[in-house]
Order: sequence, then structure tokens, then C-alpha cells
Amino acid sequence: MSSIVTSQGIVHYEAYGRGRPVILLHGWINSWGVWQEEMIQLADRGGYKVYALDFWGFGESAKAKTPPFKIASYVDMVDQFMEALGIFRAPVLGHSMGGTVALRLALDRPERVTRVACVGSPIHGNSLNFFLKLAGIDWIAHTVWRAPALLRLVILINTLGDSERVRKMILRDVEKASIESFFRSIGDLHSIDLRQPLRRLAIPALGVYGKSDNIVNPDQARVLAETVHDARVHVLGRSRHFVMLDEPEAFHGIISEFLRN
Repeated sequence: MSSIVTSQGIVHYEAYGRGRPVILLHGWINSWGVWQEEMIQLADRGGYKVYALDFWGFGESAKAKTPPFKIASYVDMVDQFMEALGIFRAPVLGHSMGGTVALRLALDRPERVTRVACVGSPIHGNSLNFFLKLAGIDWIAHTVWRAPALLRLVILINTLGDSERVRKMILRDVEKASIESFFRSIGDLHSIDLRQPLRRLAIPALGVYGKSDNIVNPDQARVLAETVHDARVHVLGRSRHFVMLDEPEAFHGIISEFLRN
């Protein structure tokens, strides 16, 4: 386990491989572990040094109430992370909320990002499913959080159709999240709208979505293609929200090609 100290507390990260850096960002109520298998693939088969980190409030990173747990603060966190590790520029890939952070980072700190990829990520907040929108409401989030059985039931309902592995991963990661990061981050994500800002994105972008995603509407692939000049999009027919786990070989092939070309 590795960590750095940032302005808002400790950031935990894992690194694997040797070579050119690639940074991976996880989604809401997840942690770096969602990327573990893809990290190994990119390092062993692609020759990259792959970094995956935990956002403030999630995984093993700081749980203090100080960070606002919003997209802009996570952009700042990734910027600080890159500065601390001496990574001047790199491709940045994110899943779900992490992909939205990656896109915002590419817009706000263009000198940091060589190319950007989002996986099952919202371009605008209306694409989130009904439960995620409710989770951003303070009193609802606190009510659910204080009733572990209810929280577990909501998670299980929203992962019907996912593999047992995915369900266990989410249940494990939500236990490591803080209540503030739980509802503040998703509340901010609900209000996001990157459609106009992305028209000025000047680097290659990739969107990968699952055709049966019930967390983020897969029509965001079309939105990305229509707003970014140099965008490539893929919708995988046998995937839901966790594309990298549902179709790992197809996903790795898409990511590898994007990083090479």
C-alpha cells in the first residue's frame, strides 16, 4: 500500500508495472480495486506503469469532513497526486464518476492529460438512474446510511443482473466510504453538465459503455461522440455498468488500442 499527503489528507494509491504512466480513477462507492485486473493487463501486456488511486472519502484515502467531495475537488486531488509523483502528463482513464473527473481534469488542466477515457460515465447528471439521484439528497442519504440493512437492500436491488463478484465488491467498498463522500459526490455529479465544455476538448477521447447499464444511461456514448471532435465510442453488448469486469478481454483490447493510437 502506498500513499501521499495532499492538502485535504492522505491519498492511497497502488502502482504496478514499469514504463509510461497511466492513471486510473474509480467510480462512486468504489475503490482502486475495480481496476486491479486491468492494471495487470496494461502493465504486463502493454508495458505501462499503472497507477490507481482512491478518491478522498473512499477506499483507504482520507475520510475527514474537510474535502468538499465534489468533482472539482477530485480534479484538484488528481493534479496534486501527479505533482507529488512527478508525473507531468499522462493518459487518464476513469470509471463512472471517475470518468467524469477525468474529463473535467482534461478541460481544467489540459497540460496534465494526453488522452482521456471514460467508462460508463455521466456526461450530464440526468443520465444517472433514479436511486443515484435520490442518494444525493441529504436526508435520504443519511436515512439509508443509518440503516445498514436498508442500504444493503438498495445496493442489491440496483445490482440485480450483475455478477456475484460485482455485488460483493460494491458491498465491500461502500463499507469503506464516509457518509459525506457518499451523498456529496453523487449530489454534485447529478448537477454536472459537460456537453458544452467538451466541445473545446482538444485531445483524443474514448467512451466505453455497457449496453445494459442500469446505473448510467448508455446514451452518454452518443453524447460524447457528438460533443468531442476526436472521440471514439464503444457500446459492449454483454456489459452492464462494470464493463471492465463484464467483458474484460474486449475491454482491454479497446483500451490498449486507444493508448497506442
